[in-house]
Amino acid sequence: MDEVEVPQYFICPISLQIMKDPVTVVTGITYDRESIEQWLSSSTNTSSYCPVTKLPLPKDSDLTPNHTLRRLIQAWCTINASNGVDRIPTPKSPLNKIHVLKLIQELSIPQLQLKSLKKLESLATENERNRKCMIEAGVNKAMVSFIRACFKKEEITGLEEALSVLHIIIRVSIEEFKVLVMENQDFIDSITWVLRHDQIDNHAVVKTHAVSILKSTIEVANVSILQRLKLEFFEAVVQILRENFSHQATKAALHVLLEASPWSRNRLMTIEAGAVLELIELELSTPEKRITELIFGVLDNLCSCADGRAKFLDHAGGIAMVSKRILRVSPTADDLAIRILASICRFSPTNEVLQEMLNVGAVSKLCMVLQADNASNVKESAKLVLRLHSNFWNNSPCIHVYLLTRQIAR
Repeated sequence: MDEVEVPQYFICPISLQIMKDPVTVVTGITYDRESIEQWLSSSTNTSSYCPVTKLPLPKDSDLTPNHTLRRLIQAWCTINASNGVDRIPTPKSPLNKIHVLKLIQELSIPQLQLKSLKKLESLATENERNRKCMIEAGVNKAMVSFIRACFKKEEITGLEEALSVLHIIIRVSIEEFKVLVMENQDFIDSITWVLRHDQIDNHAVVKTHAVSILKSTIEVANVSILQRLKLEFFEAVVQILRENFSHQATKAALHVLLEASPWSRNRLMTIEAGAVLELIELELSTPEKRITELIFGVLDNLCSCADGRAKFLDHAGGIAMVSKRILRVSPTADDLAIRILASICRFSPTNEVLQEMLNVGAVSKLCMVLQADNASNVKESAKLVLRLHSNFWNNSPCIHVYLLTRQIAR
């Protein structure tokens, strides 16, 4: 193939590869369909521009199939097959809304239900064009209704496929999904039910999709919904952290807790669900930059209340873990770690806790923060913590007095 000279007009100006499905835009330039669709969808504005001519190109502009060019490409591929050139297959006809509506209608027919769901899942995974067509036909609404119906009937047939479809198309229709969440305020209960269900086949995949959907749901939910979350919800999310069966699920669960924990009622239920212990254990077992930042973000919120601090201090490795991560992960993690230590020092400063901070190197790390190239607000937070109990730490042989006094005096 490397020795064959490809005609220049067979090459897509965007991908620089032979076009499989050439389409012509309103500016007269031909591109491969997948490449130009990705180009248009990546624009944050209502219009983009033609990559070749730089002329305005509406995001919803027609893409006219260039059948003549496609046949020329296919003929050329056939002629050069002996040189290792693969024939370009004839592209499928674009998905139309009528076909999707028919599949949605079949969801109400028990004997056709599973077949319809599998077909929708297959279409959703194919390309962005299919996903947009499915959204226009109301597939997202149909999937939400189907999942809610499964919850009410306690029926799991088709649940895996419905969750998969919704998980895929949410990324394209976040605004539409926000409306659905507002209209179906028991949807969170439905997803919670899925997460708590222990007899679902392929449970790792199903629960990964479910918690990812839950993340999107929490992100678009209004305050009234967030303030009505139940203990079962937090228990289900914490269970995801406990099982830790996939990186994607764990990350999504942490995002959920971070979004929900600013409200005091939610913090108390998160703590009651056993989140503090699981967060510390998770960080001790699988440290990774973004995971650490999310864990510390949730712990910072939970340690702002007495119950959270008590649970944190109950764990023998809590202070040591947070201290060890300072200056080793990221500036964000440093800021959150010092905030956690500040909450402990300000509201739970027993002699035992202060001594432990010395023993595990937390005080030394705070001094190092002041010497390192950190943001001014992080340094100021560290300095405030050191000043809170400088008299106690000054009397300890675990740290050089001159270092402590020098840092807090600055």
